[in-house]
Amino acid sequence: MRGYRGIKYTLFICCYVFWVVSAVLIAVGIYAKIAKEKDVVDTLTVDPALLLIVVGSVMFLITFLGCFGALRNATCLLKMFLGILVAVLLLQIAAGVVGYLFTDMVMERTERLMMKAIVRYREDQDLENAIDFIQKKFQCCGVESYKDWSHNVYFECSDTNPSLEACGVPFSCCIHQQNQTVLNTMCGYGMQQLEERSAGQDVFTIGCLEKIVWWAKNNLLLVAGLTAGLLLLEVCMICLAAAQISRIKKVQQQQKENAARSKSERKDSYWYPAFADFDDE
Repeated sequence: MRGYRGIKYTLFICCYVFWVVSAVLIAVGIYAKIAKEKDVVDTLTVDPALLLIVVGSVMFLITFLGCFGALRNATCLLKMFLGILVAVLLLQIAAGVVGYLFTDMVMERTERLMMKAIVRYREDQDLENAIDFIQKKFQCCGVESYKDWSHNVYFECSDTNPSLEACGVPFSCCIHQQNQTVLNTMCGYGMQQLEERSAGQDVFTIGCLEKIVWWAKNNLLLVAGLTAGLLLLEVCMICLAAAQISRIKKVQQQQKENAARSKSERKDSYWYPAFADFDDE
């Protein structure tokens, strides 16, 4: 009985933690979506707010099935939870295998997605903040190089571009000087007109795709550890759900057997007094 309670409440606590996290993701995504202007981009692949809402909603549904099913011993909900988790685990493994076998195709798709995000820069405040964060964090600029920013209408390097930022790059591409105390948001102006060696003195010229791949290779143990930890957690939750379903079925089977035995004993008890009287005579 203690083992069953341990399985039950361990599964409930794990699901409850992820349930709360998913609710926070949904709340943040909805707040960001409401705070935006009505004419901003609403594409799932380049809208962080919409992505948060979708991911949070899926997590909320899955973890709700696990929480309620574990707490109420509902085998139907636990089976749904178990089936979804197994499907998610298999999809993650399949994605990893496909990514390893078709690395070039994955890199090409990633490059297209990142370039699309650059094109949408300034159309979505959340997307703009995300790109600025990545460029500052990885000390990079653009997808392949700093000149990729010419694909954006604000930074397009052409004589017909009326923008003040024409032929420039965002300030997040700028190299932060050690003695700099005031942020210069105009530091990237005109950098696309310079050669890479000259521009490299003031801005990062290497693309973010190369820097991210380089970071992943140099932190392979960290990436592998996080991936293995996530997969292990999913496997543990699958095992806990399967174990609770098995325990519930055993208890239900025992209850049926006890009920049948009790019913049989009650039927037999109607005859015992008659036979007892016969024996006494």
